[in-house]
Amino acid sequence: MFENLTNKFEEIFSSLKKAPSLNEAEVDKGLRQIRQALLEADVALPVAKKLIENIRPKAIGQEIIRSTSPGQMIVKVVFDEIVKILGDERSDLNLSAVPPVCLMLVGLQGSGKTTTAAKLARYLKKNNNKKTLMVSLDIYRPAAQEQLNILGEKNSIQTLPIVKNQLPIDIVKRALNAASLSGVDSIIFDTAGRTQIDISMMSELKEIKSLANPIETILVADSLTGQVAVNIAQEFKKAVDLTGIILTRVDGDGRGGAALSMKYSTNTPIKFIGTGEKIDQLDVFHPDRIANRILGMGDVVSLVEKASQDLDDEKIKKTEENLKKGTFSMEDYLSQLRQMKKMGGMEGVLSMLPGVSKIKKQMDNANIDENIIKINEAIILSMTKEERLNPKIISSSRKKRISSGSGTDSATINKLLKQFKMMTNMMKKMSKGDTKDGMPPEVFNQLK
Repeated sequence: MFENLTNKFEEIFSSLKKAPSLNEAEVDKGLRQIRQALLEADVALPVAKKLIENIRPKAIGQEIIRSTSPGQMIVKVVFDEIVKILGDERSDLNLSAVPPVCLMLVGLQGSGKTTTAAKLARYLKKNNNKKTLMVSLDIYRPAAQEQLNILGEKNSIQTLPIVKNQLPIDIVKRALNAASLSGVDSIIFDTAGRTQIDISMMSELKEIKSLANPIETILVADSLTGQVAVNIAQEFKKAVDLTGIILTRVDGDGRGGAALSMKYSTNTPIKFIGTGEKIDQLDVFHPDRIANRILGMGDVVSLVEKASQDLDDEKIKKTEENLKKGTFSMEDYLSQLRQMKKMGGMEGVLSMLPGVSKIKKQMDNANIDENIIKINEAIILSMTKEERLNPKIISSSRKKRISSGSGTDSATINKLLKQFKMMTNMMKKMSKGDTKDGMPPEVFNQLK
């Protein structure tokens, strides 16, 4: 996420940080590079222009020019202004209404509305303890209603039964009655999309909104469409007065233009971002955390939150203590591997760590197979408890038994043992904040 923009910013800031002092000409040169990086990331021109206009007077102020670390001060100024563009602070869902609270999802066809409806329902159940009814109003796309029902069944979310040949307005009326009778807390209306914005589509949405009276009207937009997504958001804002935006496919968006442009261009907060296809891959949008990631400073807070969802406090504390003591075992490593799988593999975890761009580049250059996580998990599960706690005792005969149990060979087991040793040393450094040299090259030879 935002890799291209992050890499550009890191290059710009690296040269600025090296300078013992900065004059106005040097600052202007850096700002020109920042502006170019923003435009290359498909950030809307008015947004890029406004960002530079806000940064410049602060970046050439006396506190920057005279600072003993002008490069760091520039980073802070840029960070503050990006946060302002993104929306200053997180914008929670408004659920302050008499149940059932209605939420209406709008957007173009293919933007991910139906999947997002299920993700949002799961979020409301897990984080707000809300019983939700999902309702498909898409009578045009083949099997659209069936798709939402399948997602509901698969994830234990209530959906409105399908009645053939019923118009969207009639479905809304039936949903409101059903919700009152079944005692649900919220209703998510998944409206029909089109391949492009048209008058009939907007008229239908206005009619639905008038009847359902949703407390939230949320645009679901594909971040990969960049500037197009911003234009679409502006059209929907005019037609149905959006209260929020959910950006999908952010995990595949290396540019970040849509995220940086949406809030400023529409004056509508981004409430969530979709970071994958799984039902739990819907994250609350935190402007400050996204700014950190864009500037290459990582997002350790989100990383810790994701980890804490699956690991209890006692387990996390034990792993930290083992790392500090140097007694990190294969049991600890197995927990970390499983956590990595849940959070998008090695790349997903590394994307949230500060100062690891060098490591990520090394991973890309080494063509590391993400399946190595599954292979290593199988090997560790084939070990005895004693072997996991003390891998040094694993002899040739033990390797033969482990390889038979894991479907691998001794060479693969040797790679894991060497990798485990090097990763343990690297994690000790990272726990102390030492990432300046990246990952040792030898580690990649074991990961391949």
